[in-house]
Amino acid sequence: MSVHAPEMPILVDDETGVWTTDALPMLYVPRHFFVNNHMAIEEELGPDRYAEILYKAGYKSAYYWCEKEAEEHGLVGEEIFAHYMKRLSQRGWGIFTTEELDIAAGVAKVRLDNSAFVYQYGKVNRKVDYMFTGWFAGAMDQIAQSLGYDVKTKAVQTQSAAEEGCDFGMFETTPVA
Repeated sequence: MSVHAPEMPILVDDETGVWTTDALPMLYVPRHFFVNNHMAIEEELGPDRYAEILYKAGYKSAYYWCEKEAEEHGLVGEEIFAHYMKRLSQRGWGIFTTEELDIAAGVAKVRLDNSAFVYQYGKVNRKVDYMFTGWFAGAMDQIAQSLGYDVKTKAVQTQSAAEEGCDFGMFETTPVA
C-alpha cells in the first residue's frame, strides 16, 4: 500500500487549537471512534430511524458546506459538486465518484468505494453507509438554488458494499415530485 500526506489545507489556530480546512472548522477523530458511536446510536434507535435523523442533519450540513466552500473558492455549479466529492474522499469517508450529474434536472449518481462504514461493519447484508445519503440532496439543492433553478431533490442509497454481491455503494439523487 502506498501512502501520501493529506491533499487539503489544514491550519491549526495557535490560541484555540481549532483545525480549519478552507473556510470551515474541522474535527480530526479516529475512524473507529466515530463509527463505534454511530453503531451505538443505531443500536438504540434502529437503523431506519437513525437514517431519517442523519438524512436531515446531513442535508443541512452539506447545503451549508457547499455554500461556504463556493464563497471561499469562487466555485459555481458542477465545480462545487466536484469539490465536495473531492473533499469527502480526501477526508477518509471513502472514495466518492460522480457517475452522473445534471443539476438543472436534479439528478446525480455517486459511487462510493472503500466506505469507512463498510470497513468497520464488514459484509452484513444491509446498507450501512446511509449517513451520506442526505449529503447529496443537500449539495444538489444548494447548487441548484445558487444557479437559480427551482428543483428540489431527494437522495437514496441504492446499494452498499456491505451487501452480498455488491463491491461498492451507490447513491442516486432525483427531483422531488
